[in-house]
Amino acid sequence: MSRENEHYRGGTARVSNRVMNLAHILSQAARRFPDRDGFVWGERAWTWSQLEERTHGLAAALQARGVGKGDRVLVHAKNCNEMFESMFAAFRLGAVWVPTNFRLVPDEVAYLASASGAKAFLCQAEFPAHAAAVKAAAPDLAVLASFGEAPFAQVSVAALIEEHRGETVRAADVTYDDPCWFFFTSGTTGRPKAAVLTHGQMAFVITNHLADLTPGVTEQDASLVVAPLSHGAGVHQLVQTARAVKTVLPPGDRFDAEEAWRLIAQHRVANMFTVPTILKMLVEHPAVDRHDHSSLRHVIYAGAPMYREDQKYALRKLGPVIVQYFGLGEVTGAITVLPAALHEAEDGPDLKLGTCGFERTGMQVQIQDDAGREVEPGATGEICVCGPAVFAGYYDNPEANAKAFRDGWFRTGDLGFMDHEGFAYITGRQSDMYISGGSNIYPREVEEKILTHPAIAEVAVLGVPDRTWGEIGVAVCVLRPGMTLDEGALVAWMGDKVSRYKLPRRVFFWDALPKSGYGKITKKMVREELESRGLLASDGAAT
Repeated sequence: MSRENEHYRGGTARVSNRVMNLAHILSQAARRFPDRDGFVWGERAWTWSQLEERTHGLAAALQARGVGKGDRVLVHAKNCNEMFESMFAAFRLGAVWVPTNFRLVPDEVAYLASASGAKAFLCQAEFPAHAAAVKAAAPDLAVLASFGEAPFAQVSVAALIEEHRGETVRAADVTYDDPCWFFFTSGTTGRPKAAVLTHGQMAFVITNHLADLTPGVTEQDASLVVAPLSHGAGVHQLVQTARAVKTVLPPGDRFDAEEAWRLIAQHRVANMFTVPTILKMLVEHPAVDRHDHSSLRHVIYAGAPMYREDQKYALRKLGPVIVQYFGLGEVTGAITVLPAALHEAEDGPDLKLGTCGFERTGMQVQIQDDAGREVEPGATGEICVCGPAVFAGYYDNPEANAKAFRDGWFRTGDLGFMDHEGFAYITGRQSDMYISGGSNIYPREVEEKILTHPAIAEVAVLGVPDRTWGEIGVAVCVLRPGMTLDEGALVAWMGDKVSRYKLPRRVFFWDALPKSGYGKITKKMVREELESRGLLASDGAAT
């Protein structure tokens, strides 16, 4: 994992690649603003100094039980203050924070424990089956603690903190390539892989996010959490901590648009991280018109492109505050950005329809063909990226690393093109593209057209096997409340909007589309649902 830096000063002394331990950003906030609230959850609040003290206590407790630099701390929990604190405690020790998606089933979490080589497991009390599965998969755990009281745990995290209250733990010395976070991929194909994020990489990402996503944010601001802290939202809150921005966590377990808008008004929230489906639910909820949201400056959406019709609606409701970034966990989100100023409220001749923006600060994007050659502007290829935000590789997975990197470029697996001005456009995942009658078809293009129909709220288009054409397109649609539409009417409506060979051969209407734990529509889940409903034949063709 380490990089050998052969930089010399005066030709003799080697320059160290030592970097700041990420736990220091919490210490900075506590030193500068000790009495300001740093984390608010429902009716409870913790100041920056309290968060710092609690993090030291937890770090001391883990250290006393043998957890140290390089050890992995697995965390399975819904959003809570102790999850936030566990991140900084792990960083302080030089250990590796390994958060999970709380929606995973026990066997999946057990696999993450085994794959990561976890030494400690912090598990929320309401997940006893997950704790049992992890104990079976990792019998040599040094620590099994619970968020809340639980019979399965040796001790609660609260008790650990109290036991070591007032103790301080010196932040471990770290280098650029020392791992701090195993960011598990969503596993849409095969088993999840642990993307290794490092102290040096994440320090760059914090700076990059502050420059490109939330410029001008200060300790006077607040940030609302509406997604799991285990992934993109956790990165966002780490970034906000670097500027002592208060984190506001809704009190309930489930997403509640009414409560979100109430909190935005109450705390004068300046920014939040979302995914397109959450942003869509927020702006389409009537509460958006009942609460003051004039404090919002940056409403960031990522994880998937946002359909144009949904963009326009959000802009009408919120004004010019939405910000898009494109990036994977492996690049910690830092590939492209479409800032608020470039989100056009209305269609026009200068609109860059479908763009995910331009290259992030300090990053380079290149569209490459199958041989790794850069293609001309406008030509479709694989989106590849290099720069300091790219991860260190997949943990203990040389085969995956060999596939993911080529000549130093990280291969995203996304297809797209770049125009003459350097704006990137995503046409879909390599795995999403299908070939019908010898023609490449990119579902994203067809989905954009379908969503301009006034009756359609959501859609997923995917290719399925066909004996005649090789593959054909299937569209699964969700109607807006009170709307009616049938397959024939939709296909006829699309007749002059999409080339005939791109038209879906079957259209299904469902009450809802299956979504991942992070609110994303994944083609794998849609395909599985088609199969479970008996809508695909045994050979995978549509019935």
